Amino acid sequence: MTDTASSSHDPAAVARRLVDTFGRGWARQDAELLLSVFSDDAVFREGPFGQALEGLAAIRGYWADTSYHQSEGTFSSGEIFTVGPWFSVEFKSVFRRRRTGEWVDVRGALFCELEDEKISEMRMYWHRWTRGREVDNSV
Repeated sequence: MTDTASSSHDPAAVARRLVDTFGRGWARQDAELLLSVFSDDAVFREGPFGQALEGLAAIRGYWADTSYHQSEGTFSSGEIFTVGPWFSVEFKSVFRRRRTGEWVDVRGALFCELEDEKISEMRMYWHRWTRGREVDNSV
């Protein structure tokens, strides 16, 4: 693996740009905008025990399905922490479920690896609430 992002630019600034773009894509239910932050052979894990989705086609399938079920989203993130080519950040996403109309509050953390100013691996750990109650992690 190369560490191009760290050597040519401030890794925290690169990470901030990527997280903000990812968040705009999620909030707008725009899978293509969201996918623009990933390298072609990126790996995405929705949770610590979830199956790894490898490559843009697999990641696209996940987010296209997610976007189909969500509307009226917002996304915010906290301070970026970087070490070499890795970064982490806490996030909050709020959206309305299209089918039921109920509001969902998702909070979690992203753990990512950078390669050539793109995300080559993302692990997303999160928990979801509706109307103040914990719910399962199904869409």
